[in-house]
Amino acid sequence: MRTPAAAPPFWPKALPTEAHVPRTLLWENLEIAARRYPDKVAYRVYGQDTSFGALWRDAQRLAGWLQHRCALAPGDRVLLSGQSSAQFATAFFAILRAGGIAVPVNPMYLADEFAHVAADSGARMAIVAPELWTRIEPLLGRGVDHAVVFGYARDADALDADTPGWFHAAPPALADDRAVTLAAALDAAEVPRLPDRRADDLCLIAYTSGTTARPKGCTQTHLSLMTGAVAPALWRNDTADLVFLGASPMFHMQGLQIVNTTMYLGASMVLLPRWDTRRAAELIATWRVNRFGASPPMLLDLLALPGLAPDALASVGVITGGGSVLAESVSQRLSDELEITYLEGWGMTETCSMAMCNPPRRTKRQCLGIPTFGVRALVVDPDTLEAYPDGPTPSAGELWVSADQVSPHGYWNNDAANREAFVQRDGRRWLRTGDLVTRDADGYHFLVDRLKRMINAGGYKVWPSEVETLLHGHPAVQEACVVATLDPRRGEQVTAVLVLRPGERLDAAAVIDWARGRMAAYKCPRAVEFVERLPRAGTGKIDWRGLQDGLRARDASASARKEAA
Repeated sequence: MRTPAAAPPFWPKALPTEAHVPRTLLWENLEIAARRYPDKVAYRVYGQDTSFGALWRDAQRLAGWLQHRCALAPGDRVLLSGQSSAQFATAFFAILRAGGIAVPVNPMYLADEFAHVAADSGARMAIVAPELWTRIEPLLGRGVDHAVVFGYARDADALDADTPGWFHAAPPALADDRAVTLAAALDAAEVPRLPDRRADDLCLIAYTSGTTARPKGCTQTHLSLMTGAVAPALWRNDTADLVFLGASPMFHMQGLQIVNTTMYLGASMVLLPRWDTRRAAELIATWRVNRFGASPPMLLDLLALPGLAPDALASVGVITGGGSVLAESVSQRLSDELEITYLEGWGMTETCSMAMCNPPRRTKRQCLGIPTFGVRALVVDPDTLEAYPDGPTPSAGELWVSADQVSPHGYWNNDAANREAFVQRDGRRWLRTGDLVTRDADGYHFLVDRLKRMINAGGYKVWPSEVETLLHGHPAVQEACVVATLDPRRGEQVTAVLVLRPGERLDAAAVIDWARGRMAAYKCPRAVEFVERLPRAGTGKIDWRGLQDGLRARDASASARKEAA
């Protein structure tokens, strides 16, 4: 047993400085939870409960189906897409139990985007919700050999009266013998073999927008995901008896890591597959939710809900958040009036979600916090690439991080992206995050801007060049520049600035309607501007930064005039 490391300044007093992460596989967390708490509710959604025991039974059977009927071999990739549900979690753990690599896909993706992820990952199998079958069916025989389609509702009579229609949807009739319903796969009761997998083997490829017009696959191992799941639980002092609200989508790293954290703990989760402010308040009060993550727009909606009872959030001890700035008045109300600790943190797909967080008893508002267990951070001069010395930074610099939870193998089959994002320095491998931050005298980090040109639209990352490429496909568009303008609810919104071809006429509504049929909804422009020419820098490149700043200044001025009037 080695001597514990000295605690950094302002390290939480009650916490050890090192987290001992299990070297077991992620699916073993489900097995252990099922043995400990077989009858305890793992997931509750629209009145439908799934116990840990039932979840483990179904994950085992589906793993057996994948191995025996789909010939899944260790390391094979499996597409997985649908809304947050017990079925999504079942499929995720089944893929891992079978020895495969899960490839979560945003259910908002259209057919071409599904096809890109399938081709890029080399996935031969897919497990999807019924509303997504039409996007997967064309891929059968074109790389994808097998598909499993699941329904959300097991017993329609037991569901809550206000359950949305999409949750009732049954799997479609499957005429292709390469596709099967989840119910049929489970009824086969195939017994899975124990796969030859270790903690440092890949188990996830999460697609995230990157430096090209196409999403890139960020790889993670059992160990890196386990590290990113254990650290938040230890940081917040979470236990098995707490109840979590699952409001973050499971296909996203943040939501998936909540799945892994609660499974590690054996804690129950009440799912809210699609954000509904009133339903969120009802679920929190009814099931005495203790923990949940929410973006600032979600919190604004929740606290402004008409008729919100004074004790509606009485059970909540901690709310985690980040991604955009929470208004000072809202943060103060949470802490002073409601006695809720709002823990702002920072993370990304490449870090398995949270890598920095505010200490629970010493938070700073509108702050990323300090590096958590095993995470090292540098603030690097973006011009010289030299790290600023310890202490307060003289100016903003790029945040570099190094930790076991940082993607050990980088991006799937993408050497160019790996060379750009990962560097070796002082015997360690560092991730260049692309975020510009400052660090204060206490070691807390504050987000200034994004060195990479990324738009954070309500928690979804949008890469402008991808949207621009699609907009250039419109026959009336000569040139397009996509920038981030401010939105009071979403933080940022996608705004397209267009130059039309000579003689062409187009309005904003037509552009937005056209875009909705060609890209995921969160990528679609929410505002469109038309100009005769786009501003350019001295190099001839479009001055997107100047354009973005100008639009933001104009909108801020208009807002100020409106308030003054």
